[in-house]
Amino acid sequence: MMARHARVGRLDWIGLRAARYDPLDVVQSAEITEAGLLGDHGRAGKRAVTLMQAEHLPVIAALSNRSEILPEVLRRNLVVSGLNLLALRKGVLRIGDVILEVEGPCPPCSRMEKALGPGGYNAMRGHGGWYASVVKPGTVCVGDAVEPASPERH
Repeated sequence: MMARHARVGRLDWIGLRAARYDPLDVVQSAEITEAGLLGDHGRAGKRAVTLMQAEHLPVIAALSNRSEILPEVLRRNLVVSGLNLLALRKGVLRIGDVILEVEGPCPPCSRMEKALGPGGYNAMRGHGGWYASVVKPGTVCVGDAVEPASPERH
């Protein structure tokens, strides 16, 4: 039961930021190395890539009293839809050629108060996404399937 998912997910959005406080560049594809997305300021290890659930964007908008939230405001690398990332915690995920291990929740930072307005930090709590390590580098493209993968199958 825990290994079953209703469907395969989809990569909806990719964002890169060359330095921590730089604006995000929205791209259609990206190379992922052990250190994260090429052109991003990420680092190797458990937090090489950040992921966000597309289905959480309207929830965050509602909780921050906004009509809409664009992914670039939340500063994650990848936005996926159709597959519950929480169900993949400590699991392995395939996106395009890439294999990621979902390590843990990515809590909001204090910058969300400025980005989303008063209460923005609390609006994101529980919806901030996930961070992941890179098991197998490769290329991801918007539209790629997102699915659980066996750690041995890469």
